[in-house]
Amino acid sequence: MEFRPCIDIHNGCVKQIVGSSLKDKNNEAKDNFVSEKDAKYYASMYKKDNLKGGHIILLNPTESEYYEKTKSQAMEALKEYPGGMQIGGGIKDTNAKGFLDAGASHVIVTSFVFRDGQINYENLEKLVAACGKEHVVLDLSCRKRDGKYYVVTDRWQKFTDEVVDSKLLDKLMEYADEFLVHAVDVEGKTNGIEEELVELLGAWGKLPITYAGGISSMDDIKKIETLGKGKMNFTVGSALDIFGGKLKYSDLVSSN
Repeated sequence: MEFRPCIDIHNGCVKQIVGSSLKDKNNEAKDNFVSEKDAKYYASMYKKDNLKGGHIILLNPTESEYYEKTKSQAMEALKEYPGGMQIGGGIKDTNAKGFLDAGASHVIVTSFVFRDGQINYENLEKLVAACGKEHVVLDLSCRKRDGKYYVVTDRWQKFTDEVVDSKLLDKLMEYADEFLVHAVDVEGKTNGIEEELVELLGAWGKLPITYAGGISSMDDIKKIETLGKGKMNFTVGSALDIFGGKLKYSDLVSSN
């Protein structure tokens, strides 16, 4: 189990937001924390502490007036820590290689693959052809509805018909090196993890999976280790002291 750090960028700033509050309209989101530091600063910190496999997420859509400012922040972070971080947000076959060439170890993809509520295998194959399976992370961020976890797209705003379960993971593992899963309903709320989801993902365990959402304490991290059978990686955002929270970043670095 590894601690994977994060850099979330929205409207050109490094932020921590409440995941379920994100809206494309007017570039809205409920902020938990807006950093005075830029993305390069955090990338430099993660590089110094030898934390690999973290992710940079561009939270503005490509058509947003803030997208280029957000992307510029991300590119500076990749330049600062080449090969050390993954990147997601608006990734498709035509731009994936550009981010890899800029220093990303992997590209993280959701909306390009999940189209009109279902898996678009044509797009998935285009993506793999463009950058190689070994550089693909599929984002299966999800929300619970009717007792099941459904993949959500378009910055977590739209439900798909795809249920996160072992069947889906088995189908998609042929196209990916890792999975990233945000539990969107608890993302940014620091009120505890989605235990059922962690247990489901840990029981599968055939590829590396990074869980995000709701972590507020070392007890939550211990739960992930237990429920995930030691196979799950995790990321922490709003709860970390470097993002205005109480959980000490230095403790996670040392335990990692």
